[in-house]
Amino acid sequence: MYVRAFWGLMLRDARVLAREFIPFLLRTIMNPLLFTFVFTYVFPKIGAGISPGGSTNVSFATVIAPGLVAVAIFFQGIAAVALPLATELGGTREIEDRVMAPLPVSMVALEKVVWSSLQSIIAAAAVLPMVLLVSAEPVSVTVASWPMLIAVVLLAAFVAGYLGLVIGTVVKPKQIGLIFSLVVVPVTFLGCTYYPWAQLTNIRWLQIVTLINPLVYVCEGLRIALTPGIKHMPAAAVILALLALLAALAYLGTRLFIRRVID
Repeated sequence: MYVRAFWGLMLRDARVLAREFIPFLLRTIMNPLLFTFVFTYVFPKIGAGISPGGSTNVSFATVIAPGLVAVAIFFQGIAAVALPLATELGGTREIEDRVMAPLPVSMVALEKVVWSSLQSIIAAAAVLPMVLLVSAEPVSVTVASWPMLIAVVLLAAFVAGYLGLVIGTVVKPKQIGLIFSLVVVPVTFLGCTYYPWAQLTNIRWLQIVTLINPLVYVCEGLRIALTPGIKHMPAAAVILALLALLAALAYLGTRLFIRRVID
């Protein structure tokens, strides 16, 4: 019975996404597309390319490719849970319909995270080919480790989903847009999206501070899997950090969701 109810909620969300697939795709690829176009196509064409430093054999497009995929996974996962949840807990009270399903409330929360994770994977699959096609610079991306790639993508998708669950249950619906504005920019620019974490050694305090940013581990994990020639964190450190974040956010997000729904 639980499996059928869980699958029913998934089908319900899939039907909604099918009706809004084009807006979903545009929302997912617009920012990475603009950044890739300006910094890896326009700048090289006008002779103002950005050097990643450390190695003249690595293009800036190669450095940012894993970072842009990480951003797509991370923020699609957060938005896919936090934005609808803020509405459901606010004016529409649609959450009451969901919790009437023959499922424990914790499994209703899990379904939202699983569905957001699927959207994050779709976002990753859409952004990487776009980066490869748009860039005027050579992009040296290859799958060096399929197990690492799969592990990082799955862990990142679930971490983002549970982070979205925390934000959606804590933040008031009227403030959700403001929270995204305050979170997205610092997390993106201080998440090693546009530079490897190892290159922050000259700014040691910043290198240490960025370790609290979950996006750092996603970017570094994808660099291990896709661009192993670039200096990166040890694979074990990335996986352990993502597992720890997942466990903490899953516990916190589920507890907050149950408390908010019951209230």
